[in-house]
Amino acid sequence: MEIERKYLVDKIPFSLDGYHLRLIEQGYLCSDPVVRVRRDNDDYYLTYKGSGLLTREEYNLPITKEAYEHMIEKADGNVITKKRYEIPEKDGLTIELDIFEGVFEGLIFAEVEFDSVEAANAYIPPKWFSRDVTECGEYTNCALSYKGLSS
Repeated sequence: MEIERKYLVDKIPFSLDGYHLRLIEQGYLCSDPVVRVRRDNDDYYLTYKGSGLLTREEYNLPITKEAYEHMIEKADGNVITKKRYEIPEKDGLTIELDIFEGVFEGLIFAEVEFDSVEAANAYIPPKWFSRDVTECGEYTNCALSYKGLSS
């Protein structure tokens, strides 16, 4: 089960040098249910995500580079590319800061995963986070891949 809050970020008030960086490319093969293929640095996954926004089922199956390359060609809509920085947060949490490239250049999300819904609901984000878009379906990566960024 994935329990995650998502925020828009207008401006990052510090340097990202020294934070762990992951280069991510992903495409969506289906939107209901969500089926995604992802390259995460040199790792490759096929992912199933259930319905929901704050909480939902998520299963990751490791696949080969060759399988990924075969499936990414079949992705619907936009293939998403982004840089993900992992930033330590209070209470042992991690901020996953996604800086989008390509079609969505300029878009920045901050995501934080939790062990419980209660912890997610009690979370007080840093001041540099902008709007909470956790419950806004148009800001899921899947929706972006199919429809583009809505304003």
